Amino acid sequence: MSDHERHRLITEFLREQPFASVRDLQLHLGVSAATVRRDIDKLHSFGVARKVYGGISAAETPGAGRLSARPYDENRDMAVEAKRAIAAFAETLVRDGDSIIVHAGTTCFELGIRVARRPVSLFTNSMPLAAALGAGGTCHLTVAGGILYREPGIIHDPTAGAPDVFASRFFLGAQGIGPEGVLESHPLLVKVIGELSSCADEIVLLADSRKFAIQPRNVALPLSRISTLVTDENLADADAQVMEAAGISVVTVPAGSAGSAGSASAGEAA
Repeated sequence: MSDHERHRLITEFLREQPFASVRDLQLHLGVSAATVRRDIDKLHSFGVARKVYGGISAAETPGAGRLSARPYDENRDMAVEAKRAIAAFAETLVRDGDSIIVHAGTTCFELGIRVARRPVSLFTNSMPLAAALGAGGTCHLTVAGGILYREPGIIHDPTAGAPDVFASRFFLGAQGIGPEGVLESHPLLVKVIGELSSCADEIVLLADSRKFAIQPRNVALPLSRISTLVTDENLADADAQVMEAAGISVVTVPAGSAGSAGSASAGEAA
């Protein structure tokens, strides 16, 4: 089978479902994993589809919800003021002496930086946050062990299950949010979020309002598991109503209200 024919078959496959794993395409095409990965790289470079963790995602179309995750470095520079304002409010939920889990992602990174010098115990699986806190933090830091996955920027041991930690709050980001729950395109992130969610009393979702327009295919957590959503003031009324109907406390903060990192008073809560 020629490269052109395989690429045509993969594109048709993605019209039926928005994501295909390397294994799915091996079975569909009857070729090796190495051949599938080369095809994925080619289709990604052509802009026909998007390479994501574990496989390939359908290309985005105008007006459709985004299915695949943006690279960390690209996402870091988007909605920066909103993310910092969300992180600033989230810091007020952290009391001195707390044990918290801070997940990977750019909004969670902003929270981690704010509590870097607070007397708290912080567990993270975020490679960028662990590096930043190791260089400039004084909090008690525990880093997840295992393999480094440079995209999406986490450290994880796929054989270990849930880590041996417990926290008062798990601060979680999201690629997308919908009535089904917290949504992710990376199967690995779905697994990790499920494991970490069992290690905390309360789950606080930190996500700017853009995330309600992004609809990846995998549900990482149902809305019933989330206690609080911290987002920006551009949250649509309809989206707020969905969250509140699920029993989630919704906090909206104006962009530009972050102040300086670490400026929120310890133990202050809404």
